[in-house]
Amino acid sequence: MNDAQQTARPRNRRLHRTAALVVALATAGSLACGTAVAAPADRARTRDRAVTVPQDPMAAVAAMQPSWNLGNTFDAIPDETSWGNPLTTKATFDGLKAQGFRSVRIPVTWYPHQSATAPYTIDPVWMKRVKQVVDWALQDGLYVEINVHHDSWQWIANMSTDHDNVLARFNSTWQQIATAFRDEPRALLMESINEPQFNNATDAQKTQYLRELNTSFHTIIRNSGGQNKDRLLVLPSEETNNAQHWLDDLSTTMNSLHDRNLVATVHYYSWYPFSVNIANGPTYDATAQADLQDGFARVHNTFVAKGIPVYLGEYGLLTSPYSGVVERGEMLKYFEHVNYEARGNGMTSAVWDAANDFLNRSTMQWMVPEMKALIQTSWRTRSGTASTDNVFVPKSGSIAAQTITLNPNGQSFTGVWQGDTPLTPYRDYTVNGNQLTLTAEALTRLAGNRAAGINATLEVRYSDGVPWKLFVRSYDKPAMADATGTADGLTIPTQFNGDLMANVESTYADGTAAGPASWTTFQSFANYGPDYSANTTTVKADFLKSLKDDAPVTLTFHFWSGATVTYHVTKSGTTVTGTAS
Repeated sequence: MNDAQQTARPRNRRLHRTAALVVALATAGSLACGTAVAAPADRARTRDRAVTVPQDPMAAVAAMQPSWNLGNTFDAIPDETSWGNPLTTKATFDGLKAQGFRSVRIPVTWYPHQSATAPYTIDPVWMKRVKQVVDWALQDGLYVEINVHHDSWQWIANMSTDHDNVLARFNSTWQQIATAFRDEPRALLMESINEPQFNNATDAQKTQYLRELNTSFHTIIRNSGGQNKDRLLVLPSEETNNAQHWLDDLSTTMNSLHDRNLVATVHYYSWYPFSVNIANGPTYDATAQADLQDGFARVHNTFVAKGIPVYLGEYGLLTSPYSGVVERGEMLKYFEHVNYEARGNGMTSAVWDAANDFLNRSTMQWMVPEMKALIQTSWRTRSGTASTDNVFVPKSGSIAAQTITLNPNGQSFTGVWQGDTPLTPYRDYTVNGNQLTLTAEALTRLAGNRAAGINATLEVRYSDGVPWKLFVRSYDKPAMADATGTADGLTIPTQFNGDLMANVESTYADGTAAGPASWTTFQSFANYGPDYSANTTTVKADFLKSLKDDAPVTLTFHFWSGATVTYHVTKSGTTVTGTAS
């Protein structure tokens, strides 16, 4: 990944990443059902189990669904545990297999373990360790993909100014990998380069450089003998982006190689404003949905429809799923939708798991049961959602009926439940088309003594899929107090009073944007840290250090109830003062 506006991702999770917006790898209808076997097939016998690899590339990639990334591990810089993950063991893959995954992408960054000058020798200890974990995964009956990962932006990106040395190092790297892994079964796939990007290059030059690298990679692997003669090779588009011109460039390259055992790959991290909650994009709205649908359709039409399998080598959000940057319900809508669209467009999808975002690396159990249920269900069908997962009722005064919009996603509404008890139609709720109205009587009962926060949890149930949770929350208008801090952080005492923060608008006195993103007054929500248990809101260093000295900034905090709070911040040197309105 790279820190470009449209695909930036927090460095503690992934380091760089470029315009990653889209999909990748294989036929989906069969993926969901878990079938897709073609004869004849290569049966790769391992010590523990046997993997049947269809000779048909489309069927082989389909058999890899679902997939998972061993992220921030062998791609970490400089070592396997440098970014906070534990050492990988055989139990890692035992657990992965037990959770229903059929393949694992193992990103590898080679340059910290490689001489920087010719002949660019890779440390044999590192090569042996990578091979050890690949063999463990294969022994568990998993398909495995390895690649050249953060090398992409560390040194390959310099191809425009250091062409010959970059190409020589790239070729040497793959010659060594190809030799070390040439006798592994076809269940091992090789990906030329992760999220390729080139500094100081025109689009035409980027096309030339990537075509040169992909072609050289293909030649090296095919000429290295052993199982590499017909191994599935994975080729990315520029930045693994789904823009049509980049897909067309990749298609041209693949066609020129005259090799049926090729797989196209793209990545997808959603519509950027939604993915990082910037530019007033806190909801998974029609624009974000269209970005997903249109991008996946382009990938399908360019590759899958023509018999070329596609591997969605990474998908997720540019922020951790339960970090609070993207609201819980909006985040769940996205993960439900991205898996459905990948399946419907014939792609095998690999979730990016940086560090305990989805699976606990120590136990290989899901971190959050509701995410497990949603994603595993999405492998076979859709789950219904709704316009919101929060129903806010006032702390005092009368409570009115409230209406939300149901999103059945092809399912049928069957009722509303509180625990094991169904709510009563007409008395507790009514349904008119896709409009669900909770009555004033029901909300008053559910709110109870109206203690701030969640008073009741409801489930909207559909004919299939995971029920949609609705939280009935009592709230009063939030309040903030004066505070003093430094450019490293300002902690504001905050009484949330049961409400939840949605996003923040920041402006100078003339109305222009204040903050690191000069193009929008709504900075990324990652610049702010509401702590609901500590009753504080932290304004973070990246935002504060970007401010002009002695220029007052107005912060407008927007809450999911619809409430707003205005606050003023001024930075003077390293001192920051905050004043409540």
